[in-house]
Amino acid sequence: MGSTRQAYGEALAYFGRQNKNIVVLDADVAKATKTEIFKKEFPDRFFDMGIAEADMIGTAAGLATCGKTVFASSFAIFAVGRAFEQIRNSVAYPNLNVKVAATHSGISVGEDGATHQAIEDIALMRAVPNIKIIVPCDQYETKWAVKTAIETDGPFYIRLGRCDVPDVYSETESFTFGKGKTLVEGNDITIVATGMMVSRAVDAANALKNEGISARVIDMHTIKPIDEDILVKAATETKKIFTVEEHNILGGLGGAACEVVAEKCPTKVIRIGVNDEFGQSGKAEELLKLYGLDVDGIVGKVKENL
Repeated sequence: MGSTRQAYGEALAYFGRQNKNIVVLDADVAKATKTEIFKKEFPDRFFDMGIAEADMIGTAAGLATCGKTVFASSFAIFAVGRAFEQIRNSVAYPNLNVKVAATHSGISVGEDGATHQAIEDIALMRAVPNIKIIVPCDQYETKWAVKTAIETDGPFYIRLGRCDVPDVYSETESFTFGKGKTLVEGNDITIVATGMMVSRAVDAANALKNEGISARVIDMHTIKPIDEDILVKAATETKKIFTVEEHNILGGLGGAACEVVAEKCPTKVIRIGVNDEFGQSGKAEELLKLYGLDVDGIVGKVKENL
């Protein structure tokens, strides 16, 4: 159990010891994004850019042109929303080695409310050429995501959360960038989940099993490039696909799955997420329940559509 943002900070420090080329930028929220862990060890390679996200991304692009591997962090609503133009034109267009790692994504940000709950960030980043997207589900997958971003040239968007999440994996697990991971075998339906929804999808599959419904669960940690093969296999072998994400049902994991399946193997896809509406202020678990993103909500949506 732990937050993906904490794992991110720890991973930066760990890989920073091995790779002196790594530079970290933050927009005045290092304590919250946990980049302060890197800052304490490597103050000469850390730059607090202040509340100026556009400037942060522009500076990151400049450092990347000098051969640095740059991680730039803020809350998702600011990193993507406020600095979209700079990400698009200064990082993605020239295909620079900048990794935008944003924390506090989705409605689980909680009491900060709709203005701080990024539910459209995956959609925005998916639409930008050259950007690769990883949404880790736990601390171990987060560390793998950071390692992958360091070892893979070009721009990345790594989407991280605020609250603690259960461990889905162990430190001995292996992952492959661009390839989804089947966590539970099933023949009736498939649940494709990403980020903090992965553990809930596994719990939902166990609950459905008790009711005689065999649900396959896929962790789609890489949203772009998405694993088309695993989606086509699921579409071929099970009756329906359900996507689960802490994001608007428009343009995120659900949209990506629909695009693949519609073109390769037409199958009904039911998208479970935020139904094209803003979030609101409340405790994380209460909000997830309100928007149908708890285990009961997932189970209910599956049964409703069978």
